[in-house]
Amino acid sequence: MSILADKNTRVVVQGITGREGSFHTRQMMAYGTSIVAGTNPRKGGQKFDDQVPIFATVREAVEQTGANAAVAFVPPRFAPDAILESADAGIALVVCLTEYIPVLEMVKVRAYLDSTNTRLIGPNCPGLITPEQAKLGIIPGNVVMPGSVGIVSKSGTLTYEVIGALTHKGVGQSTCVGIGGDPIQGTDFIDCLRLFQADDETEQIVLMGEIGGNAEELAAAYIKEHVTKPVYAFIAGRTAPPGRRMGHAGAIVEGNVGTAESKMEALTAAGVVVVDHPDQFADVIS
Repeated sequence: MSILADKNTRVVVQGITGREGSFHTRQMMAYGTSIVAGTNPRKGGQKFDDQVPIFATVREAVEQTGANAAVAFVPPRFAPDAILESADAGIALVVCLTEYIPVLEMVKVRAYLDSTNTRLIGPNCPGLITPEQAKLGIIPGNVVMPGSVGIVSKSGTLTYEVIGALTHKGVGQSTCVGIGGDPIQGTDFIDCLRLFQADDETEQIVLMGEIGGNAEELAAAYIKEHVTKPVYAFIAGRTAPPGRRMGHAGAIVEGNVGTAESKMEALTAAGVVVVDHPDQFADVIS
């Protein structure tokens, strides 16, 4: 079992003919993901790599292929409309990799999505992967292995590091989700914790947070009240100077709010095992 995506997920790639879209679509297909369609308003009727039909709109793709998930490789100025287009077409899951989308644009997108049944992963994220079933995004397929550890992370590269360390030790993963580090996200820690808690085959959970905001403190409160499975966590950015943004747009500390220490204290108080370095997950998870 998995959360969010599996071998039955039917994916349409928005921006399939662009440089990034083409490269990563081939990677997703090679991993076994069911890519059933792509979109490009100017190339409808053509085929990608002589295999995947290209449509002018997502609605056409849904109507003709039964696509139920979308992965958006679309430039920042077009990405908000791409997300909304998928939602209007009835897509249940949208993964948006795009970074540098203006925050005010994402505020509007999130407000609209809250009135629909569409779940957004991202933006500015690596996507998700269910080992040996489906890969929606750019998480490397060669570092994962099937198992019972669910992973949710704000960071892309740290996610790969943790997955690689666990796999090297022989500890497999159920689903790995990169939610991104922008201030406005489609899916947050609590959303993923809820899904992992309900997943019978996820036995342990890894949470990769970072400085800035209060998402980790909110997650700690949720874990304390609702999560019965073991949770392990790491907070990135412990050495960042106050008031300076580090990496993600949401990773900024103001005074005592959003510090690594406050997050670690909250998680520890909720019964979470907090490690000092991502490599230590492989030592504490069995």
